[in-house]
Amino acid sequence: MIITLKKSATTLDEKSLVSLLSESGLKAQIVKGELKTVVAVIGDTSKFDADSIAALPFVSDVKRITEPYRLASRTFCEKDTIVKIANTTFGGGNFAVIAGPCSVESEAQIFEAAKAVKDCGAGMLRGGAFKPRTSPYSFQGSMADGLKWLVEAGKSVGLPVVSEITDQTKLSLYEDVDMLQVGARNMQNFALLKEVAAFKKPVLLKRGFANTVTELLLSAEYLLDGGLKDVVLAERGIRTFDDAMRFTPDIGAIVALKELTHLPIVFDPSHAAGNSSFVSPLSLAATAAGADGLTIEVHPTPETALSDGLQAITPAEFGVLMDKIKKIKCVLG
Repeated sequence: MIITLKKSATTLDEKSLVSLLSESGLKAQIVKGELKTVVAVIGDTSKFDADSIAALPFVSDVKRITEPYRLASRTFCEKDTIVKIANTTFGGGNFAVIAGPCSVESEAQIFEAAKAVKDCGAGMLRGGAFKPRTSPYSFQGSMADGLKWLVEAGKSVGLPVVSEITDQTKLSLYEDVDMLQVGARNMQNFALLKEVAAFKKPVLLKRGFANTVTELLLSAEYLLDGGLKDVVLAERGIRTFDDAMRFTPDIGAIVALKELTHLPIVFDPSHAAGNSSFVSPLSLAATAAGADGLTIEVHPTPETALSDGLQAITPAEFGVLMDKIKKIKCVLG
């Protein structure tokens, strides 16, 4: 349920409304916009008398939300959420590119990658330090050292950094990381989502490869309900019967999410493709579909990469792609 307050509503009115809702076992989250103040009512409102709320002198409108997610709904917040990290901005008409290797393999490698993606126009540096791999024999990341190198590399070129968090007990290691990534495998790790929300750092939330758009938004709801406002969604391809690519790129999900939610949505062409030759066309398609950004795997020497080398593009290829993206954005206006 969404309650819109009149412009004349006072702080005392807001407090009395929150108290009234609390007496009925409901939580309230007040959001003050430029033009109006709304109150998101969280909890089971099926038996709640909405008419009694609408009759209050300081209430302008009461609207029930039919979606299972509330805070993530476009009904709750019509205006696009803007997530700003240092000088990089997602949402609200802004477009940002996150780039870097799948894994932080060494100090030299991540510093080289950082300079390369910065020179090509990336807005953020990515790199995994703790890697949840399908096989226990695959490279698992450089752990705490990897995070340290990533942060230092980002600072050396003036880029904020994002890295995947896989275990809430390791959150203290991410104090200097600018944005936390919750990967596809952990999208519905609700215990992790609650702890990440409490950590109060921006989050890049990836859609699970077997999850629906609604389930992605419900996972985002955990973060928003925990008081976190800086949430960016990521579409990275889903598992279907088709095997032409590593995963089936769901470009349609970008279009749907732009309508369903106010949260920014970026696209990950690398994991969808599984093949570096597909990364550029998928990136351009997602940009044209209205994505708020991209997250792309770029490695100085993909042939020597310890993880996901087949889907990583070189710095030179990334530079060419960035030029093409600029042209697409120019056409879109």
